[in-house]
Order: sequence, then C-alpha cells, then structure tokens
Amino acid sequence: MQDRAYPTLAEATRIWARIGLLSFGGPAGQIALMHRILVEEQRWLGEKRFLHALNYCMLLPGPEAMQLAVYIGWLMHRTLGGIIAGALFVLPGVVAIMALSWVYALYGNVGPIEALFFGLKAAVLAIVVQAVIRIGSRALKNNAMIAIAAASFIAIFGFAVPFPLIILAAGLIGYFGARAGVPAFQNGGGHGKVGTVQVDDSDTLLGEESPDHTQVNRGWAFRISAVFLVLWLAPVALLFAVFGPANVFAQIAGFFSVMAVVTFGGAYAVLAYVAQEAVQNFGWLAPGEMLDGLGMAETTPGPLIMVTQFVGFMGAFRDGGGLSPLVAGTLGGLLTTWMTFTPCFLWIFLGAPFIERLRDNKVLSAALTAITAAVVGVILNLAVWFGLHVVFEEVQTIASFGLDLDVPVWSSINLAAAALVLAALVAVFRFKLGPVTVLAGCAIAGLTLHFAGMA
Repeated sequence: MQDRAYPTLAEATRIWARIGLLSFGGPAGQIALMHRILVEEQRWLGEKRFLHALNYCMLLPGPEAMQLAVYIGWLMHRTLGGIIAGALFVLPGVVAIMALSWVYALYGNVGPIEALFFGLKAAVLAIVVQAVIRIGSRALKNNAMIAIAAASFIAIFGFAVPFPLIILAAGLIGYFGARAGVPAFQNGGGHGKVGTVQVDDSDTLLGEESPDHTQVNRGWAFRISAVFLVLWLAPVALLFAVFGPANVFAQIAGFFSVMAVVTFGGAYAVLAYVAQEAVQNFGWLAPGEMLDGLGMAETTPGPLIMVTQFVGFMGAFRDGGGLSPLVAGTLGGLLTTWMTFTPCFLWIFLGAPFIERLRDNKVLSAALTAITAAVVGVILNLAVWFGLHVVFEEVQTIASFGLDLDVPVWSSINLAAAALVLAALVAVFRFKLGPVTVLAGCAIAGLTLHFAGMA
C-alpha cells in the first residue's frame, strides 16, 4: 500500500465532482477518465481491481460508467461514498440537459437554433455508425456472434420485435450455448487494458485485501436494496394509482422503469429501444428530435443515456395536463432521470458483497457476450433508422406478412443533409476526429448553410 493518507469523504467528493464535470465522450471515454484519475493519479485502486469492478458492471443493465463510479465510491467509503460518486457523476448532465431542453422547447423552431441541430444530426449519425463498427469489431469474433447480430438487426428493423425480447433471447442463447459446451460460447467477453499506466493493486491505497465492509453481509445488502427498491418503484405505483395508466407521468415512470431493467449494451442500444417506444408507440417526440437529444447528450458531461431526460421532458411538455408546459416538461425530465438512475444504485449495493461469486462465472460471461453481439444489430438498426430520417424528408412503411419495414421516398432526399452526413463520416473515419470536434464542426456547417439559404 502507498505511504500516504487515505482520502476523507470530503476529499473524495471533490475528486468525484471533478470526474463528473469532465465526463464527456461516452462510456469509453468516461471509463478511461476514471482510470486515469482514480488508478493512475490518485492510486486509490489498482488495475486488477478496477477491471474486476468494470466487468461486474458490464453484467448489469444501465450505464456501466456510472455504475462503476458507484461501485468504486462504495469500495472507498461505503454506502454514502457510492451515493455521492453516482450522484456527482450524473448531476452535471442533469443540469446541462435540462437547460438545453428549455432552450429547445422555447426556441427550437427559430431559424438559427433549428440550423444548429440540423448540423448536429449529421454528426450524431456518423458517431452512431462509428459505434456500430467499434463494438462490432470487439464483439463479433466468430460466426455464431455474427449470426446473433444479424438476427437481432432483422428482428428489430424488419419485424419491430421489442428490444427486451431480443436481449432475453440472446442471453438465453449464450447461456445454453456455454452450458452445452459449444466452442463459440466458451470464451467470454471482457476488457483488456484500459489506461496507459498499469498499477498493481499492492501499490494502491486499498491494497490487495478487500476492506471489511466489502465482505458478504446479506443483511446489509438486502436492507439497502429494499430502500432503493422503494425509492425506485413507489413513485411508479403512486402515479398509476392517482392518475391512471393514460397519464403521461405514469407512462414515463412505467416505461423508464422497464427500460432500467432491460438496457444491456450501453447508451446506443438504449436509444434504439427508446426510439422504438417513445417515438413510434407513445408519440412523445419525432425521429429528428431524438437525434437532437442525442446531440445534446454527446456535447455535455455525464452518461449518454441522459438523453432520456430530454425524451421525458418533451413528452410531458406536450401533454402535461393542467400544468404549464415548462413546469410539466421539467417534472417529466426529472422523473425520467430518477427512474433511469435510481436502479443503478440498487444493482451495485445488492450485488457488490457477492461480486466474488460472479468473477469467473463462464456461463454468465457467455450470456453477456451473446447480448453484446445482439446489441451490435440493435445499434445498426438505430443507425439505419436515424439515417432514413436525417437524409430523407419522407419515409414510408411496408407492412405485409409480419414485415414492418421503413423505406425512403427517394424523391424526398435532402441533398444538404446528405452532404453533411458524408462530411461527418469522412471526418470520423478518414481524419479520426473526436466526437466533440465533429459535433462542433457540423453545428457550424449547419449554421453556415442556414445563413447561405441552403438549409
């Protein structure tokens, strides 16, 4: 163990606030940021322990980077440390997305603002395509994984199969494939090196031994889990009981509670599910507005899944009953955030004391690998779906024999949007520019096209 003082909770709070404010770039960038600050700079924990925590978080639904923060906060300073770490990781994004949602709702139809988001849509589409390729290159290691990804894409894009069913089917395939000894499912997924500096656990504040509070304590785990279970589900039950299932706040609470249980695979997979339900079934917002929300999340700190706050905001803004639209939207956005992130604390606090039992479970690892492969197909669906609604102004649906296929109306192609998408793809893949740079460039291009009278 290093010869320096263990951080107080106040000192740790300052570190977590710093991480929350700097957490741009999606889960990969956020995990790398935490590794740099917590492992390389602060030496709170070592490489092996960091990866062990990360692999556990990958088994859970929800944003793995935020859950990793909760886990390490709990590891360092018990339950309160976990709550502070998770809250500070999310808080900057809550504030930023809420402010942008207000601007969008009030001024979204103003020419320059509309042009700004016109440019952001192109950048977001390129970033989603990059995510498909990046995740696919890691996950599709054999023909079985490729087949799962292809079947996932066909199921959701061609037949509108719900995202939870796809994830469940993929997990079962991986589970039983591993149980049956199928070679394609024998090597589970995971993470390699995360940072540039490798730190041994013995050279850290935590050392190699687990703190006393991390030992299995069934009573503590179940008590704290019961508290967060009530905090999560009590508002759902109350809203349904008081306002009924047709009320927008009850719908938001119910939908995002389900989402919190089934959203394996990261933010882009979540967006595919949200787009399928919030746009097509609930009608809370239009396809292009989903892209606008993702553009907000890409350019602000915090988890990308924070885009769901914008979805809840817009849904309640347009159907808030007797409330002022802005008040309703604010409540809807905050309700969405509560339903999205409260379960993350539950998963960590319930599972953390038992984590050692899951470390080398090959069957669970195979199920996770199959789910990740299915997520590739889901994200590909998201990219195609977004592309149709960015590049074309009209899309028609072909429905027959169970097929529910969206196809473009070719005469409605938006040449300015197509050119901007092509430029964004070149910037991402040819020049390897980062997401913030691409987003800023496309936003400026959108404004330029607007003032030139071309968009």
